[in-house]
Amino acid sequence: MGDALNVGIIGAGKISTAYATTLVRLPDITVTRVADLDAGRADALAAELPGALAVAPDELLADDKVDVVLNLTVPQAHAAVALAAIASGKHVYGEKPLAASTTEARGVLDAAARAGVVVGCAPDTVLGTGLQTARASLSAGDIGTPVAATAFMVTPGHERWHPSPEFYYQPGGGPLFDMGPYYLTALVTLLGPVRRVTGMSATPRATREIGAGPRAGTVFPVDVATHVSGILEHTGGALTTLMMSFDIWDAQLPRIEVYGSAGSLSVPDPNHFAGPVRLFTATTGERIDVPERAGYRDAARGYGVADLARSLRDGTPPRASGDLAFHVLDVMERILEAAETGTAVEVTSRCTVPAPVPFGARPDRE
Repeated sequence: MGDALNVGIIGAGKISTAYATTLVRLPDITVTRVADLDAGRADALAAELPGALAVAPDELLADDKVDVVLNLTVPQAHAAVALAAIASGKHVYGEKPLAASTTEARGVLDAAARAGVVVGCAPDTVLGTGLQTARASLSAGDIGTPVAATAFMVTPGHERWHPSPEFYYQPGGGPLFDMGPYYLTALVTLLGPVRRVTGMSATPRATREIGAGPRAGTVFPVDVATHVSGILEHTGGALTTLMMSFDIWDAQLPRIEVYGSAGSLSVPDPNHFAGPVRLFTATTGERIDVPERAGYRDAARGYGVADLARSLRDGTPPRASGDLAFHVLDVMERILEAAETGTAVEVTSRCTVPAPVPFGARPDRE
């Protein structure tokens, strides 16, 4: 790798524009190639990235002007694309989840270890000031010892706005696999890995209807649970109550709250990089805003790629790591297993909680 990390993007769908907007302004990152099965989409994305060329996926993988493959394909293709990139000697940073199953994900991590390349994975929202400030507050003992947490993500479904939403309702999708990584990555970052889970799930509707775009009115089948509830036991002893749903129109629920022996902490939406952190203690007697005190400021999707570049330069693990993403995927699978079997299920994987992001740090230097 030279002075800049040369990035090749495979997958020019809806999320790619968010990455492109960020990557063009980040130091030490140069997007050199873009590929998609739809050549027109690749051309359109490459036009947003100065100096980038649109090529076929096989050409991108073989190109020595690509150091890392940014894998923005649909979840069912995550593992296959990652393995192809690793076989070509490329580092990989992928959208969440790491793969459609832990079996596939283990294959990706094992292949990377053999090839001597690094795997990173979204979400990188935990690197922003919102979650990092909440983490700093917990580490400072502001609420004493954490004893419990709640995490709620509810929506009536992505088919209302997404023009091609079918993949959200196929294996590797659903509210747990789609949005769960944001919440579970945040919870693991705040409270540590998960060692045991229970769960229940439901699929109230067998079909969904596309509500926007040229295919509006198209009805398609639902092949996954669209409402999932679980209890997570963290290695430190805290218990989290989790609810992920594509079946709720409106609810006045917190995104994430952590409850401790001396107070409570309200955590911002983990789908975003910033947001208010609010603290209640017996001393304050009311909720007060916690000033920003950790995390990358003005971060956006793509900062995980920049943090990967930093890790390669410094010889340290990436914060949005493959091991963290694997543990989150394992937790999600075990919740669904618990829902199917009606039992508590052990989570056998573990991960190292990433290093905190100092306040004012930049991904190109800390």
